[in-house]
Amino acid sequence: MAAMAAPPPAEPPVPPGRRRLSLLAVEPLLFLATVSLGLQGPLATQYLWDRLGAEHGYSNRDSTDSSGCGDDNATADPLRQEVEALVSHWNLYINLGGFFVSLFSVTLLGAWSDSVGRRPALILPAAGMALQTAIYLLVMYLELHVAFFLLGRILSGLTGDYNLILASCFSYVADTSERRARTFRVAILEACLGIAGMVASIGGGQWRKAQGYINPFWLAFAASLAATLYATFFLRESVKQKKAAKLVTLSHYKAVYRLYATPEHPSSRWKLALYSLAFFLIVTVHFGAKDIYVLYELGFPLCWASDLIGYGSAASYLAYLSSLVGLRLLQLCLEDTWVAEIGLISNIAGMVVISLATTTALMFTGYGILFLSMAATPVIRSKLSKLVSETEQGALFASVACVEGLCSLVSTGVFNSLYPATLHFMRGFPFLFGAIILLIPAAILG
Repeated sequence: MAAMAAPPPAEPPVPPGRRRLSLLAVEPLLFLATVSLGLQGPLATQYLWDRLGAEHGYSNRDSTDSSGCGDDNATADPLRQEVEALVSHWNLYINLGGFFVSLFSVTLLGAWSDSVGRRPALILPAAGMALQTAIYLLVMYLELHVAFFLLGRILSGLTGDYNLILASCFSYVADTSERRARTFRVAILEACLGIAGMVASIGGGQWRKAQGYINPFWLAFAASLAATLYATFFLRESVKQKKAAKLVTLSHYKAVYRLYATPEHPSSRWKLALYSLAFFLIVTVHFGAKDIYVLYELGFPLCWASDLIGYGSAASYLAYLSSLVGLRLLQLCLEDTWVAEIGLISNIAGMVVISLATTTALMFTGYGILFLSMAATPVIRSKLSKLVSETEQGALFASVACVEGLCSLVSTGVFNSLYPATLHFMRGFPFLFGAIILLIPAAILG
């Protein structure tokens, strides 16, 4: 009987050579995925501009002889305004399609990762991003209709898209970090977004100007594929007690619902709701402004070429790094909430300056004032993470990713519709509108 009750033999130890291949760092995967996204975003908008402009008889924006961008009457050019509006609307359709699909898949796959582990929820969206980039390449090679961009985005959305990568990466950090150090660990992860975005923006703009669109998109495809391989073969699982779970089941959606309806501590319900609302408004403004930066810089009176657009995108991503340094320094003398408030003040001031920018110098001044603009989101993510148990981190960050998906849905609809509607009286009005909206989360946190 004693022999029957003996515990099963322990698994053989992993050889040292194999252990070195199992890494407890999710940052490289997020870096690669963000490089891929950072290359695709501005370049896809510029490709739509060139392609739709050519189809409607509008000359290339980089030409100095007939583009008309530098003329005082360029802002009243009906053909140019038609192309701007058309590109803005196609951005609207593509983003709406992708994020509406991912709104449901992220919630499902994020909560599923609490049971089966984080790695499957990282492999699927990385592979989906690679598939999307491959479709974009086919559109460019074969000169297919730009509607195939929408197809690629929907297929990527079915596997969770970039939002699921974010959700799984932040869940991974919550699994592997102590509570007191979590805010800074989340900020480090967000700083990876800035480094990758800066590299992609500078490289993408210069590369596109030198060799066109094909080669930068090949790099985006390679980065997505490398992220998939890293998650498959090198990343160590962070969920300690995995268990089998069905993928397609309502229980995953119920797990997200229970976070807000019946939390473990009743006092956490209103905090979860308020922090989520503040996060929603901040990210909505961030996504909405980012969607129209390129169009704003392409148009009169800035008339930026692809290299300047790359530098501008890099400057906007630099805010992730400067916010990380600022957050660390401010944490030495201030509570996290006050750090978030200072970040929001930086964001509001920068948006106001950008809304009034009529020169390159003033535009970059606005980007500079945004140097602490990303300090608020890691604080809110950390506070949300601390309100739930360790076994609910995947469901929590799935709900945060769901909020981010809703942010993209709302921001794309509002800002991409607002921009062409306000061209005739103030090109920078959407940025001023965003600055006003940011006063609400500042009041909530205060």
